Amino acid sequence: MVQPPPIESQDDLQAAKELVDACERIRQQVSRVVVGQDEVIEQLLIAILSRGHCLLEGVPGLAKTLMVRSLAESMDLTFKRIQFTPDLMPGDITGTDIIQEDPQTGHRQFIFEKGPVFTQMLLADEINRTPPKTQAALLEAMQEHEVTAAGKTYRLDEPFFVLATQNPIEQEGTYPLPEAQRDRFLFHVVVEYPSRDQEAEIVDRTTSTFNSAIEPVVTGEEIIRFQRTVRRVPLPPHVKDWVLDAVRSVRPKEADCRPWVRELVEWGPGPRASQQLVLAAKSRALLKGRTHVTLDDVQALAHPVLRHRIVPTFAAEADGITVDDLITRMIRDHAGAPAKVL
Repeated sequence: MVQPPPIESQDDLQAAKELVDACERIRQQVSRVVVGQDEVIEQLLIAILSRGHCLLEGVPGLAKTLMVRSLAESMDLTFKRIQFTPDLMPGDITGTDIIQEDPQTGHRQFIFEKGPVFTQMLLADEINRTPPKTQAALLEAMQEHEVTAAGKTYRLDEPFFVLATQNPIEQEGTYPLPEAQRDRFLFHVVVEYPSRDQEAEIVDRTTSTFNSAIEPVVTGEEIIRFQRTVRRVPLPPHVKDWVLDAVRSVRPKEADCRPWVRELVEWGPGPRASQQLVLAAKSRALLKGRTHVTLDDVQALAHPVLRHRIVPTFAAEADGITVDDLITRMIRDHAGAPAKVL
């Protein structure tokens, strides 16, 4: 059966209601320490419900690390942070074999010392500050949820998420993520500056005696159950057609792509983009209190799903056209509205 059975039983409806209630409690807990960033927090929740990883991009001081840590605490998940640096080695992430001597027998043997990737929520801080071989140490963990070392495979605890941050400024000495690794992130979320009122509240909270602790409101087992519920949300045929048409339309090698795509897009998104856009849309539908996906869901999430999967041409960059501009034009093309000429 290609389509999952629709959410229609009482158990499914109850699970969907519990998911919405749990996410609202998580939001309330995170808001105790994080001011604003409601859209970013929602996208992080969608990524978690979709069993996906997230790439956060923003200048320093926008509470990216605090958001991730707060989410882990509110979900009662184990949390570890890796500060990526140019001298970090793959073994520093996955772990390494060490020689250990048995004090009783004097016999020496290799023992695998697990690295920080063995956690449920991993914050890869400034992931673009370390060389590609170290970045690639996360590939197997992100895709297969397991780590192989010295020929032995170790499963990671579920649920498992990688939330990586990268700094868009100070690009000297950085290493852009390889295409294969960027494609494994469900979302590329851009964290913007807070509003003036939000920044005023941040100043008040952080320069006074204000202190608020986060309480766990859901468990890892509940998150896994919610992830199963998300996959049972039905996908209407017209929404699936929109996703397929939209994603395929920004591939410059497609025979029926529009002329502006060939001119402005060097490389388009692969099939994983369609898969993850649908999964994310299912999660968003449930968060909005619906048991089916609409066009609003896929259109609202097109930017974070596609912005790291489209490579603009030199001509586009020279004209100051961003990837977000290209995605906006794609959405307009498929919404039936006339697209603004870039």
